[in-house]
Amino acid sequence: MAWALKLPLADEVIESGLVQDFDASLSGIGQELGAGAYSMSDVLALPIFKQEESSLPPDNENKILPFQYVLCAATSPAVKLHDETLTYLNQGQSYEIRMLDNRKLGELPEINGKLVKSIFRVVFHDRRLQYTEHQQLEGWRWNRPGDRILDIDIPMSVGIIDPRANPTQLNTVEFLWDPAKRTSVFIQVHCISTEFTMRKHGGEKGVPFRVQIDTFKENENGEYTEHLHSASCQIKVFKPKGADRKQKTDREKMEKRTPHEKEKYQPSYETTILTECSPWPEITYVNNSPSPGFNSSHSSFSLGEGNGSPNHQPEPPPPVTDNLLPTTTPQEAQQWLHRNRFSTFTRLFTNFSGADLLKLTRDDVIQICGPADGIRLFNALKGRMVRPRLTIYVCQESLQLREQQQQQQQQQQKHEDGESNGTFFVYHAIYLEELTAVELTEKIAQLFSISPRQISQIYKQGPTGIHVLISDEMIQNFQEEACFILDTMKAETSDSYHIILK
Repeated sequence: MAWALKLPLADEVIESGLVQDFDASLSGIGQELGAGAYSMSDVLALPIFKQEESSLPPDNENKILPFQYVLCAATSPAVKLHDETLTYLNQGQSYEIRMLDNRKLGELPEINGKLVKSIFRVVFHDRRLQYTEHQQLEGWRWNRPGDRILDIDIPMSVGIIDPRANPTQLNTVEFLWDPAKRTSVFIQVHCISTEFTMRKHGGEKGVPFRVQIDTFKENENGEYTEHLHSASCQIKVFKPKGADRKQKTDREKMEKRTPHEKEKYQPSYETTILTECSPWPEITYVNNSPSPGFNSSHSSFSLGEGNGSPNHQPEPPPPVTDNLLPTTTPQEAQQWLHRNRFSTFTRLFTNFSGADLLKLTRDDVIQICGPADGIRLFNALKGRMVRPRLTIYVCQESLQLREQQQQQQQQQQKHEDGESNGTFFVYHAIYLEELTAVELTEKIAQLFSISPRQISQIYKQGPTGIHVLISDEMIQNFQEEACFILDTMKAETSDSYHIILK
């Protein structure tokens, strides 16, 4: 149809104000539609004119969102028009996200003077990886024991209240904040995009992530379950300084393009605006049960009374003597693997008995499980314990020994090894890790089956019988496997005791 070729010029014609000429150029359409059937509203309703309009979400053109989140990191210049922005981040670097109250006057009055809860997540952008997110994160956890995917940099953040992180949700953090006050949270992403690529031969492209923020208000029961707003942006995470190099490379590529080609790409913006999105489908995270909170160090956690999940009870730690025996059956071996945090490999060792597992060499285990988990499993199979930093031996002084020492005090010096005139003494081993006076007090209290509060001071008998107060520095200079005899004295001012190491 010849008239269809003229339709793309309609925008130019309308913009120039030449409506009459445009009207005349559409006479062919009137003939096609029939006499008197043509009108300007009919033409503008054609699909070719509504194509751009149909891509917009309904009723969103003039919608003002209640909150706005701004990531203080530049967007990539190598993103085409109409595509979502992409922002490069460095692994472990702190990036500010500003939490802005964007409400109009009188909007959401129920949160005035109240706190809201925001939950931050780092999730996969690709749908394929979203379906296997749990397995992907579990694999990352085993390869990076003790690490988190997402952290809050507490010292640098402003206006956040009660920041929390559940140890079982490595990619999620949450906190409360007051929309009426300035709030900026600094986040750190510790995983890199190439850790989740299918084939790792070097030089492969990393997978994109999403930073998503879901904000909730309190319900009538004081629980933060009523959704207010969600927004997210697309990111890629590189090794330290890698994001800066990637940004520079993209900028240099764009500078080499012709002006016509540059028009097809977005400019690079200094900050990244998170765009509105649907709330994260998982709903268990909005419960108000206690969860582990951050302490003064932003990279570690102090356990509270709960773990963020009302139905999950933490498993008791495996006993220290939970060693695998050659007589262990395959079913018992599976239970042993679960108890010792090797659940990922239970399928691999389905038919392995205790004898089968114990026959594996160190190289065998590393080849099957990888370096990190392989070494850990090998040490667990061999029942290897971590050697304490310091071992000392102590013997409780008896009344008979005390009288004997008083009689011999002027005749001979007591032997340092605790043996005198053939008397047999029983010593107890004390293992120290922290090498502090507080730790020594607790270990001696356990030996005497008393409370540490009942021990007032610990002294070491020095030259000429003087009593030297035990300090952390003194313990750090104890000789390995040193032997001491413990003497006790009643404290004068309380019901506690003084301990003397001789």
